[in-house]
Amino acid sequence: MVKKRSKLEVIYDILKIIKLHKNSIKTTPLLRQSNLSSERFLQYFSELLEKDLIREIKSGDNNGKLITLTDKGFKYLERYKEINSFISEFGL
Repeated sequence: MVKKRSKLEVIYDILKIIKLHKNSIKTTPLLRQSNLSSERFLQYFSELLEKDLIREIKSGDNNGKLITLTDKGFKYLERYKEINSFISEFGL
């Protein structure tokens, strides 16, 4: 049986994808790699923008936009790893 990802896991996955692409990725590849439906992706995307974990910047080509992490986004990734490590350490 496949376990559904929690909201925190999905957010971590999205932020990690951005980081792995040298902190610069277009929206469509991010959507595809996040393994979410378009609708769910847009919900998460909007929330991440609203909470200042990511930002959109204009790229040089055809008014395209790149998605990057903010300092707050990088901090989320670090803290998430710490919490997961703590949980694993106690077998929870």
